[in-house]
Amino acid sequence: MKAVVAVVIALMMLASCVVVNPPTRVTRSAGWYTVKTSDTLYSIAWRYGLDYHQLAQWNQIDISDPIHPGQRLRLVRPANQAVAAAPEERTGTTAKSATTASASNRSGESEGRDPQQWLWPTVGEPLNTFLASRLDRRGIDIAGKLGQPVRAVADGKVVYSGNGLAGYGNLIIIKHSEKYLSAYAYCRERLVQEGAAVKAGNIVAEMGRWDNTAKLHFEIRRNGQPVDPMKYLPDQ
Repeated sequence: MKAVVAVVIALMMLASCVVVNPPTRVTRSAGWYTVKTSDTLYSIAWRYGLDYHQLAQWNQIDISDPIHPGQRLRLVRPANQAVAAAPEERTGTTAKSATTASASNRSGESEGRDPQQWLWPTVGEPLNTFLASRLDRRGIDIAGKLGQPVRAVADGKVVYSGNGLAGYGNLIIIKHSEKYLSAYAYCRERLVQEGAAVKAGNIVAEMGRWDNTAKLHFEIRRNGQPVDPMKYLPDQ
């Protein structure tokens, strides 16, 4: 019996000397994003409140270059890279982007000029006010009926049509110029595809439902930053 006790004590002492390392956690580097199937440069920039020009510059790609699932994109400016100039001030290394935009304009896209006039995206009363600090209020919600038409607020090009951005449901993003983008969320149906040229007033979607209420979530962004749509939309 004494021999058995001695063996048990010896084993306990040996176990106490063994160092057990905790499981290694694999973490991704901060400031990077891995591209998913439905992503575009514009939707990623929209998700993180960035100017798509900056996102392209930080990753040394052109805004017209395709991105691919699994590709990693930098979400912060590299320490050795100069701060990007405003779109209208860009020259030199960004000439390719300007040339691409010019060629696109000749094919029917109206991306060269800022909209001089904006239309309401749908008929209805605003349900809230703009508040940039809250994700769900970086635009306005407009009340309406399920399935009613949602229209482009100005001429432009569809740069995103999908449902890959959490909190937006079916979403369409339209590029109107080098400065301005607009977005149409909570849609029941998306009626335009990425790359489509649209004119002001064209129907691009059907109103959907969010939080058991038929409504459209509408946003405008200037150089990547959300702005109050009510300062752009005319009186109803």
